[in-house]
Amino acid sequence: CALPILPAFAQGRTLTPEEQTLIGEINAHNSAIRTMVGRFLQIDTNGGRTEGTFFLERPDKIRFRYNPPSREEIVSVGRGFYVLNRQDETYYAYPQDTIPLRQFLGDKIDLLNANVLDVTTSDGYMTITVVDETVAGTVQVSLVFDTETKDLAQWSLVEPSGAELTFSLYDVEKGVEIPRSYFSIPATYKGLDPSTRR
Repeated sequence: CALPILPAFAQGRTLTPEEQTLIGEINAHNSAIRTMVGRFLQIDTNGGRTEGTFFLERPDKIRFRYNPPSREEIVSVGRGFYVLNRQDETYYAYPQDTIPLRQFLGDKIDLLNANVLDVTTSDGYMTITVVDETVAGTVQVSLVFDTETKDLAQWSLVEPSGAELTFSLYDVEKGVEIPRSYFSIPATYKGLDPSTRR
């Protein structure tokens, strides 16, 4: 069942007119970007660093391909969200409507109507923090946008356990043709029960 959409800033403060205008511009700019590819750096709570490449196509398609020695890839296609193991040729499937970042993957981005907790602006960047209910519990997602270009530069996820993951994007290209196969699961891969995942 779909989660109720709470009014903007139901849990936070009121937006200033300037913030509303800037978020509206961020919504329009990013909704117009239909495909993006680039590289990412992921930093976890313990300072562990993992790099890889990402591919995004609106609506609802994204793939994170982690560099070796990691064997994982994360693929989101339509209603499904999959964590793949390239070595074992296995995957775990999750429903897409319960994953973080779905506000940024939709056909039209509307952060003004997301469950926004806070907005801050400093050093040329705006951070929009939203709260999401996911399969793991309540997750806080902070999206960081360049206030001049309106591009997404970084996002952070704070999980129910308090663990944090930060993704920084670089070498991003827009409007790139992405092969359809990038958003599919190879037929040789075997699906596993997510409840058994450690």
